Amino acid sequence: MEIWLGFLFLFLGAACGGSFGLPSKFVKKDTPWEVLWGPFFFFVTILLPVVVGPVLVDGFFSVYGRVEAAKLLPVLLFGFLWGLGSMTLGLSFAFIGLSLAYALNYGAQIITGSVLPMAIFSPQEIPKSHGIVILAGVAVLVAGVVVAARAALLKEASMKKDDAPQDAAAARKPKMLIGVTIGILSGVLCACYSMAWCFADDVGKVATSPPEFGNLPWQAEWAKAALILCGGVLSACGYCAFKLTKNKTWGHLFKPGIGRTLSLAFAMAVLHDAAIFLFGLGAFNLGDLGGSVGYAVFMTFAIMIGNVHGFRTGEWKGASRKSIRWIGAALVVLVIGVCVLAKGKAMKAVADDAAKKKTPDVSAPEPPQAKGG
Repeated sequence: MEIWLGFLFLFLGAACGGSFGLPSKFVKKDTPWEVLWGPFFFFVTILLPVVVGPVLVDGFFSVYGRVEAAKLLPVLLFGFLWGLGSMTLGLSFAFIGLSLAYALNYGAQIITGSVLPMAIFSPQEIPKSHGIVILAGVAVLVAGVVVAARAALLKEASMKKDDAPQDAAAARKPKMLIGVTIGILSGVLCACYSMAWCFADDVGKVATSPPEFGNLPWQAEWAKAALILCGGVLSACGYCAFKLTKNKTWGHLFKPGIGRTLSLAFAMAVLHDAAIFLFGLGAFNLGDLGGSVGYAVFMTFAIMIGNVHGFRTGEWKGASRKSIRWIGAALVVLVIGVCVLAKGKAMKAVADDAAKKKTPDVSAPEPPQAKGG
């Protein structure tokens, strides 16, 4: 394993995760939300997992046949909830922009994805030193999300003062508070990826078991990820199909110029799934550091890159300096929170290694956080 290669993959993955929403800024303004995001979710949850899976994983489809159906069901269930989270993240991009959506979603995602699996699978770890450090990191992240939400409300207030009187169409646009709520909710739901990953452990074990499969751990990661992504078909694709039917916008998928929209949706999907794949490669090459340092590096840079795109595309143009200072402070607090959380995870890894030397018992796997929505 090469550490420098691991960091390279993590940086590339973070660039993908923080950028997958960027192409949505370049669709025509009159394009209905579901006409872009419907194809995106089709590519993410069906096309790419099915097409890329057999290329990356030996015996891709056979792996799932070797796992009991009862053990696959929780993976699909939490994948369904992750799909709801990704769908609402797409809505939050439209409501409050990339910058705020990434800060709120990733912050809430890290918080929920850190606490929930530990509370369910290893509650005995909470009062230990590493558990306390993890909770401290979560507390800092909560503060970061609150600061980001405050920045959003200040931004809206300052831009209302500077803007001309709103017309009837503008008056119907969702309020910032609603967008903030959706952004935080999307992060909570996206964190269900972590729960799904925990329940998908049997898939990983089968995928790496010799002699029938014998995949490497990073290949097994994709077998697990593909199943989780497929779990989001009904929620994410289903909601888009509902919107297409309700708004009678199916016809837009056959209008001249739809090729551009589909190309943008496909680019978003490739970036989204590439973030998941590259994180797996990066964590694998970092070895024991993958779950702590690797995770911190990935999430920190994904948040930063998402915000850079938001500023570069003019989302904060006209906003007050005070609101910009608040979003800057939010990013700093979120980065600090991620680093504290990583320290707690590193302490847990050390404790787990010490326990393994004393007993042959293997503890439950450390769940990764959900990546890019």
